[in-house]
Amino acid sequence: MQKIKAVITGVAGYVPEEILTNHDMEKLVETSDEWIQSRTGIKQRHIERDPDKATSDLVVGAINKLVEKKSLDVLEIDMIIVATITGDHTFPDTANIVASKIGAKNAFGYDINAACSGFIFSLVTASKFIETGTYKKILVAGADQMSSILDYEDRTTCILFGDGGGVVLLEPNQEPDGGGIHDAVLRGDGEGAAYLHMKAGGSKKPTTVETVMAREHFVYQEGRVVFKAAIRGMSESISTLLEKNNLDIADIDYLIPHQANKRILYGVADYIGFPREKVLINIENYGNTTAGTIPLCLSDFEGTFKKGDKLIITAFGGGFTWGAVLVEWAY
Repeated sequence: MQKIKAVITGVAGYVPEEILTNHDMEKLVETSDEWIQSRTGIKQRHIERDPDKATSDLVVGAINKLVEKKSLDVLEIDMIIVATITGDHTFPDTANIVASKIGAKNAFGYDINAACSGFIFSLVTASKFIETGTYKKILVAGADQMSSILDYEDRTTCILFGDGGGVVLLEPNQEPDGGGIHDAVLRGDGEGAAYLHMKAGGSKKPTTVETVMAREHFVYQEGRVVFKAAIRGMSESISTLLEKNNLDIADIDYLIPHQANKRILYGVADYIGFPREKVLINIENYGNTTAGTIPLCLSDFEGTFKKGDKLIITAFGGGFTWGAVLVEWAY
């Protein structure tokens, strides 16, 4: 009997309408369009200004597009996983809120918090429910409303991030040439937490007047450490993945990396000897949307892929977390 594989059968992305350009950033902090573009590749980012909107609305926006594209009946959805670090609430989980908003009454779900690696961790997790025959239709979303945790007086972080996300539909496939999620290498190292985190708001340091006044509820990052670790982590996970599957660089059609910084993306490509022209990049339009970057990239380049294309999806995030996934495109 042919083994069941989880295949991506649809993808959609969503970003808020309002755009914050680098020239807008010049009015907020001491920076310049030239400085931002030369060091990050970012030209603009999308920001959600509606105080009544949250991360669940980014996910719902993407799902609604997917439902329309696929003529999908939401009552057939078995499960929803949302990768995010900016959930609507500490609890309940955002996935359940999303299920309610779209009317997926037969679905259950939960959130995965692995920062920028959250989408690939969620994708692999969901694939196991498909492979075991437990479920047949799973929505895997990655989305973050990063503007909700940014200090717009800190020029080292506020220029990097934007709001947005995307979703893929996973379904089973038993055809030998039908594509699917083939393999993954996932890693984590809690020692990296010191270099990329939010200082307060958790059980270790609960929210108080003092933590708010000290501006400890924003993203904190030591950029140089993260830069080097990201290149090393993604490069090594890609190399390990290729070796496990007896593949080399020439066998891979496209590399879809987490959109953290253009210099990091090219650094990874150069480190492993991957052609830059096959590295898919859209960071100039969105900035770093954390768990949202990869599904947004898949959505933007959906028309580029052909059935049978081999893709490597890779990410690196706070914690530290990182990894790579080998995907054969199914349509």
